[in-house]
Amino acid sequence: MSYLEGYGVREARQERKLMYGVGIVLVLVIAGIVFYFWQRDRTERQMLDQFLSALRSRDFKSAYALWGCTDRSPCSGYPFDKFMEDWGPSSPFANAAAINRVGGQHCSTGRIEVIRTGDKEAQLWIQRPQDVIGFAPWPIDTDPPATLAVRLRQVMRDLVGDCTPPPMKVP
Repeated sequence: MSYLEGYGVREARQERKLMYGVGIVLVLVIAGIVFYFWQRDRTERQMLDQFLSALRSRDFKSAYALWGCTDRSPCSGYPFDKFMEDWGPSSPFANAAAINRVGGQHCSTGRIEVIRTGDKEAQLWIQRPQDVIGFAPWPIDTDPPATLAVRLRQVMRDLVGDCTPPPMKVP
């Protein structure tokens, strides 16, 4: 090997190793961000699954308990007989096996989930700090977006957790 034959080989290897390292770190950061956004509402979705499972097994007392209401501390604004009107055997959601999730929206303090059976729809609020279920404080738009710009706006609002109520329409 001559004097100039190996010139720059070591530097090229070091540069290649550095680029591989930077690439691996970048891939791990992107994977971590994707995993975070994929799993951030996992607890709320599991609560909804518990609620729907309790409805399917006709265990209305435990389904009512997920609303933060029990026999010892009933909810004054939502008594058990009203709960049975909304979710019991004579309600539109009586066939709990036919209830489908059709989407939702991430909020900074919880999640709004939309469930549907047939032509009946309910929007539920799963509140993060208290881990209770209730009806959504305001409706979210469940219609398909008319344009790509509207869809992108919805995606961005969901990513940042902007769950403010829609503006009121004044006639």
